[in-house]
Amino acid sequence: MRGSLPQKTYHIVIVLIFNCFLETVGEMNSRFIRSISSSRCDGKSENEMNNGDEESSKHPLVSILSTRGGDGHNSYSTNSLLQRRVLSMTKPILVKNTIEMMTNLEFPECIKLADLGCSSGQNTFLVMSEIVNTINVLCQEWNQNPPEIDCCLNDLPNNDFNTTFKFLTFFNDKLTSKIPCFVSGVPGSFYSRLFPRKSLHFVHSSYSLHYLSKVPDGLEKNKMSLYITSSSPPSEYNAYINQFVRDFTAFLRMRSEEMVSNGRMVLTLIGRKTLDDPRYRDCCHWLTLLSDSLCDLVYEGLVSASKVNSFKVPFYDPNEEEVKEIIRNEGSFMVNDLEPHVFDLGLSKEEYGLQSDRGKAGEKEANCIRAVTEMMLVSHFGDAINIDTLFEKYAHHVSQHASCKNKTSVSLVVSLIRK
Repeated sequence: MRGSLPQKTYHIVIVLIFNCFLETVGEMNSRFIRSISSSRCDGKSENEMNNGDEESSKHPLVSILSTRGGDGHNSYSTNSLLQRRVLSMTKPILVKNTIEMMTNLEFPECIKLADLGCSSGQNTFLVMSEIVNTINVLCQEWNQNPPEIDCCLNDLPNNDFNTTFKFLTFFNDKLTSKIPCFVSGVPGSFYSRLFPRKSLHFVHSSYSLHYLSKVPDGLEKNKMSLYITSSSPPSEYNAYINQFVRDFTAFLRMRSEEMVSNGRMVLTLIGRKTLDDPRYRDCCHWLTLLSDSLCDLVYEGLVSASKVNSFKVPFYDPNEEEVKEIIRNEGSFMVNDLEPHVFDLGLSKEEYGLQSDRGKAGEKEANCIRAVTEMMLVSHFGDAINIDTLFEKYAHHVSQHASCKNKTSVSLVVSLIRK
């Protein structure tokens, strides 16, 4: 691999760390936001927090929440335009926090960056190159020696890291400086410890934290809906919010151990607008569309209702207040920025024109959703479902709802400072 890289002054070292085990965070109290997060000061050791390793075998979804690998037609690498647009949208906050981190830490000699949930493809290098280039410009402006930079790319062990590292030349070309960069892959769940104590200076995560460590317990399985809807019983909403509180709190605790004081995190996740009914999801919500598409297959006799009834997605889209309250109750971080941005299904406005254009836009959105859900769907349904047919249905539903005006989904962008 070394011989295939261009001979540049950058020193990029690839270190793939293959872990033998995927650690998962231990079970905490199952309660609402305040009661769960208040356990921050209950004196539990890290070992106690991680006593749930056995739980990972009970919830196999956590091991198959990887995106479609490779660089083929249906791969994540080919179908991640939505995520790329989100990264472009969050660039100002990323740059701002990079500058503040460097100046507050008084220009360290070595900077360790981590992208958590990097997936496969080139998007993660767009983030890393933006941070590195910002550091380079800042060092020039302040007449400081540039630091060495350790870029750590994290995702679950089943992630296609090989495809990601094929884009190292792309990363090289994006860099505008001679700052030495060392790139490594770090397989593992970000709901567990991943790095040594007080080693991280900057953490980034985009469109990953809305995925839970497991499907919540206690969900009813007697209706064809794979997520929360207006008709869901309150217990179902409670199960999802409780699981999100446990997971997000665990994520913050793990990072608080790993980050230096005044280190920064920039996190982007799918959220929702604050509404009177927390169960409401509009007809354009991507999980509503996927649920409708599965129901089509049931009505046509292509898959059994019982199989669909038993399928639930480990996902939760919080609102701003829920995110802020969890952060406040966990106590290790201070909110620096929190911005909601309109979630547009990844389709540009010009694609909302003629019906034929909507059909093409629907296919693009279907391909994007397929890239992030296919592994999960195949794991549950196996040969009982035709993935091509399912996402043909999905594309049709998108085209029918492309003009939906009252979208409940937003992208929440939050930057945090380690206290």
